[in-house]
Amino acid sequence: MQRVVAVAGLTGALMVPASANAHAQASLTVRATSQVSARVTATMPLLRLHFTSALSATKLPALQLIPALPTKWQQIGPRDVQAVAVATPAAALSYSITLPTSLRCATTCIVTSSHVVQTAAAVNLLWEDQLLAQLNYLPVSFFPLAKQANPSEQVPGFFTWRFAGLPTSLSSQWNPGTDNMILRGALMNFQNVHNLATTGEIDTTTWNTLVNASLARQVDPASYNYVDVSEGSPEVMTLYLNGVNALHALVNTGIPQSPTALGTYPVYLRYTTQTMSGTNPDGTHYSDPGIPWVSYFNGGDALHGFIRSSYGFPQSLGCVEMPFASAALVWPHTPIGTLVTVRS
Repeated sequence: MQRVVAVAGLTGALMVPASANAHAQASLTVRATSQVSARVTATMPLLRLHFTSALSATKLPALQLIPALPTKWQQIGPRDVQAVAVATPAAALSYSITLPTSLRCATTCIVTSSHVVQTAAAVNLLWEDQLLAQLNYLPVSFFPLAKQANPSEQVPGFFTWRFAGLPTSLSSQWNPGTDNMILRGALMNFQNVHNLATTGEIDTTTWNTLVNASLARQVDPASYNYVDVSEGSPEVMTLYLNGVNALHALVNTGIPQSPTALGTYPVYLRYTTQTMSGTNPDGTHYSDPGIPWVSYFNGGDALHGFIRSSYGFPQSLGCVEMPFASAALVWPHTPIGTLVTVRS
């Protein structure tokens, strides 16, 4: 699955003195620095340079980008070259591009313009997987098969499960390089930890924060948590902390007139206590104050405490109810992004 974004442009001039047999130093004449920033780019092109005299692309030194991204030069005209990415860049990433500082020319070389071409780019979800796994936001670990220039560089590698005890209700959903719920929940968790909008979607701010966190090795400060709800007989909820069954409790899900939706969803909103109100299936209104330990995971469906005479069968209007004591134990382990699976 791919998400599409666009890139911005830049201009500048680079002058190079004549040098027939040696590398000559270059300096920007329009910009104050030789580093420019560009938003996410597609695999081609990243940067184009136009010279006043003919120059072979093979004479250009490698383009330097931060974070690291391998590139190569292509000749697109006697006096024009472009740099293209060898690997797929990530979406919404701001690269710092250092223009070449040495060239080999027969006569004076002057870059009269340089710009990033406006184009579309697909998000590299596998790169997201790699970074989030390396920072422990995913239930899998990433093992590189090539040396990394820095911790944020994308390299070939493979993923393995961090925990042996996770149920198939979660593990069956993992598919590297795809926009799945495990990745979305992990990204929401990362955004929450770093005080970003918890959208579960990559944007410029989120990607730059993720890259910086990778460079600084700022791993997830908490355990990897997961909630599995079974609508069997009796209905039960299991809380997993780093793959360990930490709590097993009876719960109540939705009645047939207002069932709890099956599927896997990330926690997106939480309250220590809340007044819940709405409409019953018969059209009457309800308002229940003081509902404790609330974690919303799908629309109006939430994990929370609720006083009932018994538990283990459908009684709610879509929420997953549990005794107050159980809810108090679960709530600290359901931060934003925690996945909740409801299955039959």
